[in-house]
Amino acid sequence: MSLDNRPVYSGGCQCGAVRFRVEGALGDASVCHCRMCQKAFGAFYAPLVSVRGAKLDWTRGEPKRFASSNLVLRGFCPDCGTPLTYEAPDGVALAVGAFDHPEEIAPVVQFGVEAKLPYVDAVHRLPGRDTMEDAEAAGFLKRLVSRQHPDHDTESWPPEGKTGDRA
Repeated sequence: MSLDNRPVYSGGCQCGAVRFRVEGALGDASVCHCRMCQKAFGAFYAPLVSVRGAKLDWTRGEPKRFASSNLVLRGFCPDCGTPLTYEAPDGVALAVGAFDHPEEIAPVVQFGVEAKLPYVDAVHRLPGRDTMEDAEAAGFLKRLVSRQHPDHDTESWPPEGKTGDRA
């Protein structure tokens, strides 16, 4: 919480080049199934939350923007490509998954349901496994070292002498 008891949220992209801080109440979170959102997120749908009534600050870097239509800009990290914003004439929405604590932001409505992929409603019925239960990938996973930015603000990123580039 901020000094005046307004909620404070933070988040950013996967590589840490772009970070944000939101002070104030968030709007309703949603998922959008429209084809534009599917492509912008490379996913079944786009989970978004409005920050229209709150104060949004970019605390490290700033998104690059793509005009996905004549009225909407899509913001993403210019370094790693993480989807970050949906910017329309009525305000900005941020990608729920980009927040440091996305578990605090539950969607309450779905948009673009006419384009919903036919299997989305059944995903929860698929068998679930912990990551390390994948026996074929276990050796690979044990060697894996994440270069993802942690889910909290840092003074600088990446740590000195380390980059996200592949060796």
